[in-house]
Amino acid sequence: MAEHKHGEMDITVQEKTFEGFMNMTTKGTIAIIVFLIFLAAIAA
Repeated sequence: MAEHKHGEMDITVQEKTFEGFMNMTTKGTIAIIVFLIFLAAIAA
């Protein structure tokens, strides 16, 4: 079994995936907030 050495693994793919996830989460949250404001404006 290989020895584990902290900090030697290449994590560029994981970092790009996390960046994409955070980007989509942020955009989705903003879209939902705008949609809720739109619904509130119609109902008023």
